[in-house]
Amino acid sequence: MIDYDLVADKWKKMGCKVPTREMIKTDEQIEGIRKASIANTLVLDEVAKHIRVGMTTQEIDDIVYRKTKELGGIPAPLNYEGFPKSVCTSINDAVCHGIPSKDDVLKDGDIINVDCTTNLNGYYGDSSRMFLIGNVSEEAKRLVRVTKEMLDLCVEKIKPYMRLGDIGYICEKYAKEHGYSVVHEIGGHGVGLDLHEDPYVAHFGKKGTGMVLFPGMVFTIEPMVNQGSRRIFLDASNDWTVYTDDGSLSAQWEYTLLMTEEGLEILSK
Repeated sequence: MIDYDLVADKWKKMGCKVPTREMIKTDEQIEGIRKASIANTLVLDEVAKHIRVGMTTQEIDDIVYRKTKELGGIPAPLNYEGFPKSVCTSINDAVCHGIPSKDDVLKDGDIINVDCTTNLNGYYGDSSRMFLIGNVSEEAKRLVRVTKEMLDLCVEKIKPYMRLGDIGYICEKYAKEHGYSVVHEIGGHGVGLDLHEDPYVAHFGKKGTGMVLFPGMVFTIEPMVNQGSRRIFLDASNDWTVYTDDGSLSAQWEYTLLMTEEGLEILSK
């Protein structure tokens, strides 16, 4: 554990925004978050074993609910602020927060994001993966690949005492270099003791700006990358699902990450 007061005072004197003491997790809390994150990864592994052409997104939800319970956990999205299902399933031009349904059947060529969060003994792990369904176009494969590369690049490059703006800078620069756009309105977040905590993690930004990243912080990076415009809209029929405004494909990957003295450690993916 860092000496919070000493480190925070140093950065404050330089005029920098620093995390609150509550954002720095204790060793005991990190252990609990680590176990929840392992369980969350196992749930997504179970989805990966079964996802296929012809499957409904409700069947994905059933797998998530069943596996989470088997592991002793609770699906954190279920009834969170009124969300009706255990997992988010976002297909093709759905950016995020797709609601599983028996009417949504996976078709050959679809891409889908499965976003899963597990509450285990009061601790949370959160991650999402993209899945390619059947024979997917090269353009869709490239979008999915580049989005994951972007997240992995953040994990490689972001070190302790860098800034939140550095994460956003890396994400948007990488997207633009590949002809894509990053959604601005939705970002990553602190996680571990609750599903959503501070700080907010934008996927666009300026280098060397924003909050200083201290060891002991746990947060997600989860860039949402659109094939076309970054513009989005909320589906008024359910007030949850977000779509690309121009109907282009969108991809997202998400990890739960622990900042250590050496760099970012992936807890759930």
